Amino acid sequence: MTTSSVSKGCFVFKPSAKKKKLPLTAADYFVESLKNSEDGRIRFESCQFLWQQMKSQTEQLQEELNKKLFDNLISFLKKSHSDFQNRKNDWNCRVRSSEIPTAALLLGVNVTDHDLTFSMLSDVLNEHVTPYVVLLQAKECPGIKQLLQKLLSQLMGCGSELDVDEEDDHTPISQRKMNCSMASLSGWYQEITKKAHSPKKKRSASLELCQAPPIVVVFKDLESFTSSVLQEFIVISSRYCRELPLVLVFGIATSPMIIHRLMSHSVSSLLCIELFQSLSCTEHLATVVDKLLLSNQFPFKLSGRVLQVLITIFLYHDFSVQNFIKGLQLSVVEHFNSQPLSVLCCDLQDIKRRVKSLSHNQCENVRHLPSFMSFVESQTPEVQVKLLTDDSYLKEMTRKFLQDLQMYHENYTPVLRCLHHFTCILPKYPLGKQIRELYCACLEKNIWDTEEYKSALNLLRMLAKDELVATLHKCLDVLNPYSGRQLDSALKKLKELLAYFQCIEGDNLENVDNDESSTQKGLQKKTDLYQLQKTLLEMKETRRTKKPSRFESLRLEVVDFLDGLVRDYLTPPEEQPLYEVVYFSSATILRKHLNAVPRIALHTALNNPSSYLKSLENDGTLSSAAPDICIAYKLHLECGRLINLYDWLEAFATVVNADEDSDSDSLKQVDEMTHARFIRAVSELELLGFVKPTKQKTDHVARLTWGGC
Repeated sequence: MTTSSVSKGCFVFKPSAKKKKLPLTAADYFVESLKNSEDGRIRFESCQFLWQQMKSQTEQLQEELNKKLFDNLISFLKKSHSDFQNRKNDWNCRVRSSEIPTAALLLGVNVTDHDLTFSMLSDVLNEHVTPYVVLLQAKECPGIKQLLQKLLSQLMGCGSELDVDEEDDHTPISQRKMNCSMASLSGWYQEITKKAHSPKKKRSASLELCQAPPIVVVFKDLESFTSSVLQEFIVISSRYCRELPLVLVFGIATSPMIIHRLMSHSVSSLLCIELFQSLSCTEHLATVVDKLLLSNQFPFKLSGRVLQVLITIFLYHDFSVQNFIKGLQLSVVEHFNSQPLSVLCCDLQDIKRRVKSLSHNQCENVRHLPSFMSFVESQTPEVQVKLLTDDSYLKEMTRKFLQDLQMYHENYTPVLRCLHHFTCILPKYPLGKQIRELYCACLEKNIWDTEEYKSALNLLRMLAKDELVATLHKCLDVLNPYSGRQLDSALKKLKELLAYFQCIEGDNLENVDNDESSTQKGLQKKTDLYQLQKTLLEMKETRRTKKPSRFESLRLEVVDFLDGLVRDYLTPPEEQPLYEVVYFSSATILRKHLNAVPRIALHTALNNPSSYLKSLENDGTLSSAAPDICIAYKLHLECGRLINLYDWLEAFATVVNADEDSDSDSLKQVDEMTHARFIRAVSELELLGFVKPTKQKTDHVARLTWGGC
């Protein structure tokens, strides 16, 4: 900014306003983490859209699976206090029994899933039964006083749902001045229900149905509650059960017997207990795998190793379906973050548009895929040149490959279900009892090359007629929706086989009766031992040389038909070109994130802090810029079993003050700040379990880590 003027003057230049940097969003972090940021926004939006669809599907599944359990609980709660609900004008209508209605909810050992279940239960109860639902946890209720405080504080927030006049100064019990006792709760409940049903106020439809809604107290983790606290609360509550419509819900992870272990007989006799069983976590997982991974609704897929990692964590760690879903979410994010061509992992109607907009760099990424290179090697030289040099031809083939991959998945799932229907009825389940086991085996390699598959076919060749026909009907139900598609020929063949079985049903019965009658007549004749032996040998030889019956021939035809379907449609996904676009196969990354190894992580962080703190340089030497605990940790690795605290302190001060310009005498004098930092670092190491105090020498600590002099 300059001025040119003949006369002198004063010129004012206002500074340009600095633009404030907006905080980074999730999309910004996603794009910054990409090695190739081309189409980063589209990949993030695709990832977000895909996961929202999968998340809504899992929530819908959760609601459907818990519907029966919640319906039973609602009916139990409504029946528990029918005297309160059906009263008209007489408040003296009392509950005849002094027992407290109690629902023992057996949820299983997957404790991490219980929070979601109780959250959904609270919403359902608020909608259909009562606005008074209290959720209690053992860590928040160490004593009876804290339990009552938590109970009353949660109930006070429910008064607004009954349209109580907050400006009424004549309310005898207020939220601010309340004694934490059951008497206060009883007075508050009577006052709040009287105000809610006074003739001056308009009654809502829900309150007309439930004039005295029960108070539901949910103990989310019953096993963790102190026995004395539970017993005292139940004894006190039993004295008010004629004034308060209390209902208890016990969340149990282990066994219903825990109720009698935590309470004496005199206390448990005050409860009217009814047991409710939730769906097992393994059945829940089977439903999730069936609706999410075996569905063609979502383009994203997991490889066999990744799926095996998630299932192994589920079976050997926590039995948590929610953690399995979180692992699935991590797989989705990692796939879209690490695979540049994940932009093509979308619905079939969007593939044509996205393939058309591929840049030259993305075309090169396609050419570097292992599955694409395998396809190129099997083509003629002319086609190879076009695939490796012509981008337009490559885009056309890419669209064809993705469409073929979609068709591959549409055929893969029904054939897999048919194979599972046959193998799940076999003894010892050679290919697994659950369909997820069979799915993992088919993803990893050719299933027909395994010994388990050959054993399964041998067992199928001896299957009884009733089981065989019933299984064929199940397969018919699976293949019926695919009429008119690629599996239409298989569907027609299946119908023909079922028709043949119906035709031979009467003939087989007649043949069997004739054979049995002739055999019995031959054996009933009078004969000597030699003639009997001769007759039995002839019968044995006849059985050896006898032609197979029509049923046996049909059974062999069914097995061959099933084997042909498996070989045609259950090939591993690695044989499909461009399978990397939709399949996530980085099992190592997933295991690293989900299977935590605390010892290795701690050692890496303390010995090499630059792996986590990017501001530090990784030169492998002790630096004063490193955190104090890292300096103390590295110094303690140089010591033996016993560490002198004073020597350790001097070494720590030498490293910390290494950058300061001072003589050697001043280094010997450790200032108070350095001393305090050292004490804090040693305390943190003791908390982590690297050192501990020892009685051998008062000014020493014992080293607990490996190695040493």
